[in-house]
Amino acid sequence: QVQLVESGGGLVQPGGSLRLSCAASGSIGSVTTMGWYRQAPGKGRELVAAISRSGYTNYAESAKGRFTISQDNAETTVYLQMNSLKPEDTAVYYCNIKIILQGDYWGKGTLVTVFS
Repeated sequence: QVQLVESGGGLVQPGGSLRLSCAASGSIGSVTTMGWYRQAPGKGRELVAAISRSGYTNYAESAKGRFTISQDNAETTVYLQMNSLKPEDTAVYYCNIKIILQGDYWGKGTLVTVFS
């Protein structure tokens, strides 16, 4: 069993910053990627950013230049630094981990609200 615990969401004004963290624990095998997805009200879940075991990163167009994904050396914690936040970034942000021969695991989500 793998558990993912997210933290760092909250309320912020446009132009502000937040840092999300996601810590993985449990029976973790070989991780291929860790990432962040988000789901806004009435919309589907979408990829925000992901980072591979080797450090390769992938960002949604909306996140490029504003968000930065990183991970710790043990590859069990992933961070998402979000700068220049916009109202359209308001969503529940979910952590995801992909593990070889184990599959995908998801956190319960953390709410980010950007309001003016």
